[in-house]
Amino acid sequence: MRTQSRRRPRATLALAAAGTLLAPLLSGCWAGAGGTGSGGDSINVLMVNNPQMLQLQKLTAAHFTRQTGIRVNFTVLPENDVRDKISQDFANQAGQYDVATLSNYEIPIYARNGWLHELDPYVARDPAFDQQDILQPMRESLTADDGRLYGEPFYGESSFLMYRKDVFAAKGLRMPARPTWRQVADLAAKADGARPGMRGICLRGLPGWGELAAPLTTVVNTFGGTWFDKDWKARLDSPGFEKATKFYVGLVRAHGESGAAQSGFAECLNNMTQGKVAMWYDATSAAGSLEAAGSPVKGRIGYAPAPVERTSSSGWLYTWAWGIQKASRNPGNAWKFVSWASGKGYEQLVGDRVGWSDVPAGKRASTYANPAYREEAAAFQERTKDAIESARPGDPGVQPRPAPGIQFVGIPEFTDLGTKVSQEISAAVAGRQSVEAALRKSQKLAAKISEEYEGR
Repeated sequence: MRTQSRRRPRATLALAAAGTLLAPLLSGCWAGAGGTGSGGDSINVLMVNNPQMLQLQKLTAAHFTRQTGIRVNFTVLPENDVRDKISQDFANQAGQYDVATLSNYEIPIYARNGWLHELDPYVARDPAFDQQDILQPMRESLTADDGRLYGEPFYGESSFLMYRKDVFAAKGLRMPARPTWRQVADLAAKADGARPGMRGICLRGLPGWGELAAPLTTVVNTFGGTWFDKDWKARLDSPGFEKATKFYVGLVRAHGESGAAQSGFAECLNNMTQGKVAMWYDATSAAGSLEAAGSPVKGRIGYAPAPVERTSSSGWLYTWAWGIQKASRNPGNAWKFVSWASGKGYEQLVGDRVGWSDVPAGKRASTYANPAYREEAAAFQERTKDAIESARPGDPGVQPRPAPGIQFVGIPEFTDLGTKVSQEISAAVAGRQSVEAALRKSQKLAAKISEEYEGR
């Protein structure tokens, strides 16, 4: 890997997220914690309301609490809301919540700001947790600048290309073993209209630093572009960034889903499930829904690596992980919960009680060696593991980067910058402005951040 600049971005409290990062927005649900801090044999957990988290909530009392005597008060919120609430509580070190769901974007920043408990001492005293079983890219993504661990993954994901095998067979199309984006564009054109109302591909066009900006940034990386060069110069007007953006916008406008400018993860999932698109590039976590019992496309989907151009791989890396607030009054009990929720035993519990397709996978090597999981997730499990293990968050493109991240730039300001830039590019997807105009405006936004970081 190329040597990264070790300049540390300035600490900031402005970490409220704008947009969704690699997960669908779901309707909210609240349970538990109220306005009081945890105490005694209870802890307060603040988490995102995705399905696997809600399953965890249902299983906690009957299993974790029964085993340990520790009561868990959950506050469960939609993604944008939970990020906002977490940033407020952790930035102020209010101590209302002992544990929160954080991603590999936030954890290094929060650790740098002194908001999280270091987890290495807990791991050392808990050999049954088996830290070495956690996939290396996940371990590294949750390790801060100081080389210490500050988060444990609940589940992990990368990105790959999903396509309708039956549609391809009927049209005489073949998916390459390692497709390039040029090949994907050609396949999208040929698959367009293969079935009545079917479009060639679905790509996110919905504004958001974790919606449109996420897959677009992986395309930028492999086309040779970058948000910032190693000296923090904004490069959204560079040939690589412009070429990638024109390609992405052109592809989705020519052969993408209807209403692309309003389509995010959830909309593309629906389009793929309902047979409205022949291909979809997005999160590996989508495969569980596509292959679920009752899915109309179960068994009809093929999975290929994230398309590339100038790099050997291009899949992103993301995890919802547990972080323990530095101000927690019960860090020991908090770790017991984290150890249980991210442990091998919990995966076995979900597999036995709910089904192996619902296991929060993408984090442990042992999961991919489990015969029960391998059988139920046979269509996609090996491809998912390969995508995660080939992800390169420190070196995702063709030039050195000043901060880690594949589908994001690992600085606090990216939540705002990524969202504003994605709004401009979404307008180009909708045909309201040209890509050139979108990038001129975007370059000015990024240049303001360059001024703050250059020379540090």
